[in-house]
Amino acid sequence: MKDHRSIPTAPRALPLLGHVVPLLRDPLAFLNSLPAAGELVRIRLGPLAMIVICDPELTRQALLDDRVFDKGGPLYDRLREVIGNGVVSCPHQAHRRLRRLSQPAFHQARLPDYAQAMTTCVQEAADSWSPGQVLDVPAEMMMASTRIITATLFSDALPATAHGQLVDDVTTVVKSLYQRMFLIPPLDRLPTPGNRAHVAARARLHGTVERVIAERRADGADYGDLLSALVAAHDPEDDRPGMTSAEISDTIVSFVLAGIESTAATLSSVLDLLARHPEVERRLHDELDTVLGGAPPTYADLPRLELTERIVTETLRLRPPGWFFTRVVTADTELGGYRLPAGTSVAYSPYLIHHRPDLYRDPETFDPDRWTSPHPQPPRHAFLPFAAGARKCIGDTFSMIESTLALATIATRWRLEHVSGHRGRLAAAVTLELRDLRMQATPRTAALHGQTRMS
Repeated sequence: MKDHRSIPTAPRALPLLGHVVPLLRDPLAFLNSLPAAGELVRIRLGPLAMIVICDPELTRQALLDDRVFDKGGPLYDRLREVIGNGVVSCPHQAHRRLRRLSQPAFHQARLPDYAQAMTTCVQEAADSWSPGQVLDVPAEMMMASTRIITATLFSDALPATAHGQLVDDVTTVVKSLYQRMFLIPPLDRLPTPGNRAHVAARARLHGTVERVIAERRADGADYGDLLSALVAAHDPEDDRPGMTSAEISDTIVSFVLAGIESTAATLSSVLDLLARHPEVERRLHDELDTVLGGAPPTYADLPRLELTERIVTETLRLRPPGWFFTRVVTADTELGGYRLPAGTSVAYSPYLIHHRPDLYRDPETFDPDRWTSPHPQPPRHAFLPFAAGARKCIGDTFSMIESTLALATIATRWRLEHVSGHRGRLAAAVTLELRDLRMQATPRTAALHGQTRMS
């Protein structure tokens, strides 16, 4: 077994800064360059050394052993400032219990009601558009995903006037998290405008959630939403009561951040990619017109929306919102023939794995048909938008349903075309997102007259 100090170091390291500059300047290109250096590659973020796993099988090995490769490192240090120790960010020792308590919120029996709320929320967003309107697509998708997450989390407990503030606070927190990863103490505590905005948004976000939890505990009714399920949760393997209010708050804030930002990023990319690939868009319209006939999609329609789902899947491969994650080794272990001592910081990147040409034919090409059976399929562990193992995203099915129904709802009614000069740019922050994407809305209602919904 080789010593970890012999793991190759990525090129382009600068004195003192290490690889901070390429990670900030063009992180996606930098990540895609790493497999050429080895299956495991060392990078430096200032004084911090980190091992990036470039091989899908080794990535899977680390994800399946979540006790040794525990959630931690710069990303989770910053995330815990915001979301505490909820089910998304808690260490291994607390995860199993919180996962069991959270799982009923995503039980299959609840999905049809969630799906109805999802479709209704996206319809409301689409109803506000007018023919010829130029849309700020990322902002529109943020508002739509906020409606969805508040409807499925809180039912009607969050006043409509609070939606805009929630979007602003989530946006501020998420945008600042990536930059804060590179701020060493005490720089992260200086009273700069960015630090002050981050702290204020974080406090308002928790305040909003804690007020709703207190009201729901006092009410005691089951509203069929995620919050009701968390409040009522009881662990049959534990004599202790269910979640504390602090645990519910941390978990809800986790769901808010992940549910709003990741879904908005995915839907923005879906709409951008469809406009860049009109033949795929035409086939999508054909499927929607045949299956739905102009009607809103429902949970029951999902099995027949095959291309719609593949478009979402391919978008998650090409542009996974969660593009970079960190872990901390909790006990001496072996990975890829190297001994990794306890305390080693490790990272993996779904984006890196999804763009390896030895795993995906033409990996930079948007091709929803790569997921059909006649085409060679990548190894199962080479598709990681929701991670894997015991820490796999608890809301993976929820998220796929949400994005598929949202796309179907929008594309049934509208075509979106790029506006010159605002075709969007991909930015890697905490999530992989599009910025400066403006698209003009054209109604499709005329094309649907006379269509009959497929029974």
